[in-house]
Amino acid sequence: MSDDYQRRSYGSVGVGFGQKPGIVVVDFMLAFTDPQYPLGGAPLVLRALENTRRLLDVARRYDVPVANCNTAYMNQREMPYWKISAVRETFLHDHPSAPIDPRVHDPSYDLTVCKKGPSIFFNTGVADYFTKERVDTVIVTGCNTSGCIRATAIDSFSYRYRTIVPEDCVGDIEEQPHRDNLRDIGRRYVDVTDLASVLSQLEAWRHRNS
Repeated sequence: MSDDYQRRSYGSVGVGFGQKPGIVVVDFMLAFTDPQYPLGGAPLVLRALENTRRLLDVARRYDVPVANCNTAYMNQREMPYWKISAVRETFLHDHPSAPIDPRVHDPSYDLTVCKKGPSIFFNTGVADYFTKERVDTVIVTGCNTSGCIRATAIDSFSYRYRTIVPEDCVGDIEEQPHRDNLRDIGRRYVDVTDLASVLSQLEAWRHRNS
């Protein structure tokens, strides 16, 4: 963080964990995780996928609410005005790249939604689910950091959740926008942390509530 931002108090107050966590898993669909597709296989996304898998293994064992999503449309007419031709051509319900990667998806456990915009919270019912579950802290995982992760983090903040983004559980196509966007939301809206710290917090939460 630059001295100018620090002098103006950006990032001076931490968010912290609250009383109950929930996890959102944003767009780990095959379109992003399988290298055979135009948007698939970015190294930072695959790193985030593996770390999120590790996080979810623990979270589900501890009965932490999980909301998981893909982005898909019935046809281009339904889509917003995406400027990415690969999205317009492949983010379709009947396309083989549309399903969520099974490495991070448990349909019998996760609230699973299909979102139509960048944020997992936009018109999906995820916030209603977290309200019922008494979640006050949202851990954001998925891709891409500069797009749907940023949008999800800002919506989470706007819904008044404590919002935690583990850097190694989110990914992007390039490292620079990944770092830039984490730095930016980290000095305004969220705590940017890592998988190890989140696992430690989940362990502490489980012990408090056992």
